[in-house]
Amino acid sequence: MTAAPSGPAFTVQDIPFSTHGSWFGISPVLAENTRAEDLHLVSHQNGMHAVVRFVPLDPATGQRAETGVVATPGLLSWTGEGGRIDVAYESPDTVRVNGAGLGLRVAAAAKALTPFSGTYFYRDPVDGAYLFTSYETGRRYRITVLSGTVAEVSGSEALGAGDRGLTIAAAADGSWEIAVEELDSARRPYRPAATFGEVVEAARRSFAEFADSVAPWRSADTPAAELAAYVVWSATVRPAGQVTRPGVLMSKHWMDKVWSWDHCFNALALAPGCPELAWDQFQLPFDHQDESGALPDSVTHSEVLYNFVKPPIHGWTLGHLRTRLAEPLDPAQLAETYGRLTRWTDFWLTARRAPGAALPHYQHGNDSGWDNATTFDPGRVTVAADLAAFLILQLRELAALAAELDQPDDARRWTQTADATQAAMLDQLWTGERFVARGVDSQDTWISSSLLDLMPIVLGEHLPDGVGAVLADRIEAHLTPYGLATEQPTSPHYLADGYWRGPIWAPATVLIEDGLRRAGHQRLADEISARFRALCEAHGFAENFDALTGTGLRDRAYTWTAASYLLLARDHHHRRHADQGADGAVTTVA
Repeated sequence: MTAAPSGPAFTVQDIPFSTHGSWFGISPVLAENTRAEDLHLVSHQNGMHAVVRFVPLDPATGQRAETGVVATPGLLSWTGEGGRIDVAYESPDTVRVNGAGLGLRVAAAAKALTPFSGTYFYRDPVDGAYLFTSYETGRRYRITVLSGTVAEVSGSEALGAGDRGLTIAAAADGSWEIAVEELDSARRPYRPAATFGEVVEAARRSFAEFADSVAPWRSADTPAAELAAYVVWSATVRPAGQVTRPGVLMSKHWMDKVWSWDHCFNALALAPGCPELAWDQFQLPFDHQDESGALPDSVTHSEVLYNFVKPPIHGWTLGHLRTRLAEPLDPAQLAETYGRLTRWTDFWLTARRAPGAALPHYQHGNDSGWDNATTFDPGRVTVAADLAAFLILQLRELAALAAELDQPDDARRWTQTADATQAAMLDQLWTGERFVARGVDSQDTWISSSLLDLMPIVLGEHLPDGVGAVLADRIEAHLTPYGLATEQPTSPHYLADGYWRGPIWAPATVLIEDGLRRAGHQRLADEISARFRALCEAHGFAENFDALTGTGLRDRAYTWTAASYLLLARDHHHRRHADQGADGAVTTVA
């Protein structure tokens, strides 16, 4: 049995074991705040569903064996005193499982089977394989025994409640092997095309090639780069259902969607090394753009949600994306993107501007991406400065695209709208000391201690110097030893695990770091980058982080966090390289 290491080790309590393109992973995480004793095959088709559980067995007693679990990008292993079990992906829908000295119980995760839920189990008389067919995923899971014996079968063809599964035991040589496939209705009997050792090596090589593509700059100074690459690589799924292109889910835990701003950070991180995949990430939500021009709130395998939207950071993203792609976009791509971005911008200028209003509004904090930020406590239907700033950047990007596409009238119109929106933002929301939010109906204004109020720093070089300097000072007040707290820790509304009411988040970090840098505040931008990178290196790639302890919170395998680390680490590396080339000495960041 081959058990070659294949990249950085990680704990499956935090990060699921999966592969690029697969819709399932191997994990003890079955739902939000739900972790099982055993590892499960967890599918993300039709939602997140645990389908089967894997239980290592002591062959002498037939009881659960005491084992530890070690995972690397290409190989997952249970190890115990009596032996080990290894798992490797042969393809996105097939894993090979190889054991020696330990047995394995493969059983349905759900005990109950009703006419509408649960998992039915039977032996297929065509090829002798065993199948679990899941109501929840709408898929079948085929177990083919390649070597060893089936020591026990329970619940075959049974209805109602009960245990369903099979137990694998060793052959005379002490080893066994099975293949586990996720399939639709039927396919030819499984026949191995490679040895288990060859499968492991191919899996190792696949991830290594991806890591070399997205992070060729990695070194001892960026110790989390490979694991960040794995989080993104393993959360990528092949096109299926509503996912129209290869898509990077936010996670293969319960946050298994593509939200219409999260995807931007994944696109940017992938752009230099995987340009086609990056372009797919940018375009995927636009494939579901509705007749009003709105992008969906989120897309996943079996649903597209439109009840909220996400902020228009896509002009900002496109500008950065084009500088990172190895090859320029072709005329057809430019024209299609211009049309899609135009409709998305028009949505904000029409559907989200009250009659006579110069500035757009959010209908709920969810529209901003900062769902429960304190900015929205006095009112949900709100004119907020961050929205105006993002829209201004998008308008300026459209003006540049129009000029490139030889549409001077459009270019002039977009520029004029951008100028007018920025003038209105400064006139209506800037007090001389800070930005305020305003109710659409009441016209009341208010302030908060949320970092969201400072997001207009994204305008960077477009901000008046005095405004940028004030924003930079206020942003620095949010900086803890670990990064930017989304609510000032001194605020009475601060919550350590309060979602957007305190924790550190990757997207706010990247957007602010970029805006500060373009506004000329290099020292503060460097400090924010350094602290966030150190946070990820110490605490992983969680959905968000406790601003005062650095502890990872919520979903612990979040791709926009991993992507943001890759973005900041790459840019830091290139700045250091440029400094070294300029004067022969490397300038380090504290």
